[in-house]
Amino acid sequence: MLERSSNRPDDGKTPPQAFGELAVTLQSQADARSELVGATPTDDETNRKNMALLIQLRWTAVVGQIVTIGGVHFWLGIPLPLERMGAVIGALVLLNVSSLVWVRHRAAISNNELLVALMLDVAALTAQLYLSGGATNPFTSLFLLQVTLGAVLLDARSTWSLVALTCASFVWLTLAYRPLDLPPNPISETYSLTVTGMLLGFVLNAVLLVVFVTRINRNLRERDAHLAALRQHAAEQDHIVRMGLLASGAAHELGTPLASLSVILSDWRRMPDLAADQELAEDLAEMETSLQRCKSIVTGILVSAGEARGEGSSPTTVTAFVTALVDEWRNARSARTLYFVNTFGEDIAIVSDVALKQVIFNVLDNAYEVSREWVELLAEREGDNLVLSISDRGPGFAPEMLAQLGKPYHSSKGRAGGGLGLFLVVNVVRKLGGSVTAENHRKRGATVRLTLPLATLAIGGSFDA
Repeated sequence: MLERSSNRPDDGKTPPQAFGELAVTLQSQADARSELVGATPTDDETNRKNMALLIQLRWTAVVGQIVTIGGVHFWLGIPLPLERMGAVIGALVLLNVSSLVWVRHRAAISNNELLVALMLDVAALTAQLYLSGGATNPFTSLFLLQVTLGAVLLDARSTWSLVALTCASFVWLTLAYRPLDLPPNPISETYSLTVTGMLLGFVLNAVLLVVFVTRINRNLRERDAHLAALRQHAAEQDHIVRMGLLASGAAHELGTPLASLSVILSDWRRMPDLAADQELAEDLAEMETSLQRCKSIVTGILVSAGEARGEGSSPTTVTAFVTALVDEWRNARSARTLYFVNTFGEDIAIVSDVALKQVIFNVLDNAYEVSREWVELLAEREGDNLVLSISDRGPGFAPEMLAQLGKPYHSSKGRAGGGLGLFLVVNVVRKLGGSVTAENHRKRGATVRLTLPLATLAIGGSFDA
């Protein structure tokens, strides 16, 4: 329905006017309107998710230590200092509860805070190993878990700091520790216990690494995808601003020659010899009409940029805005095939805008290109959104067009600049916090839905900030 036919009628709107009104309005309002596209992951949010994973890992460590200490002390009969080891577990529980409360009240989580959390975990592990055999304890391999998490989560300097701490802790455990009071068993049984402990440590390390590193990598991929989307969005906005500057500059440059032509034609009409020639007089009238159309195009661009009368926005209501829009589109194009259905319900006050009106015109124009006999505009309310659905009975969208919806220069028209119309439609609606979707009908035709949050359209909202 958008950008699908090369036979466009003379509808009173030229590409410079359409692009100028849309692009220049975006340029003048880009910094004034808030982005309501939806929350997406930032670095701070990614760090918050990763801190939550560290808290979950600490709970896992608490449960694992309780099970391991109980099994070694009561099942294997190896006496352990339960009170002191229980105190370390209690400290971990207190740290975790405090971390949960602290994270909820923090606006951002920094790299240094993640480093401190990992260092505290290393300290707790060192304390437990000190009380249970030091470096001879097979669970010393859990130091590698902390180092691996640090390498994934932290910057280079912080990671090396964590490596230094774990190395120092291991060296200290070889020099100072509480020896285990092993029962008098044959050497083979002692060796078997050691190997079993090493196996359990390896399995625990492997499982925890796979589970938590996978989830951390997922958070990092979400962040990278968000950054890529931001870069793409910035490039698109820069493209729109450049089009706006070009359109505004062209409007200024065209003003002087158009004024000169207007004066010349006016003088010609007053000349007796020309006025007596009926055919020539009709030609002059047609020339003046075309000239007036050019002047209205230039004025429209300047109005959109806020350089002429007003800023291009005015208070109205949903019903009045859509009804006036339909009437204007019908009159400008002499088209009587547009069927308008309004099921919005109770009317509310909004602020109309040149850019918003123009994007709806653009969708209607493209629907009319491929479906001269029937075009429908349906206005309805879905929750807190105004939804405008434009349907036609044309050939529908090609699958590759649906996949690239809103990307510039993706068009089936096969001409230079194709695809910019839908590109501007998507960007204007996105600036209002809305969305654009398109779908083909089963038999013939397509529908484009513009979803616009009423909060940004309402008077006093961020729409007219």
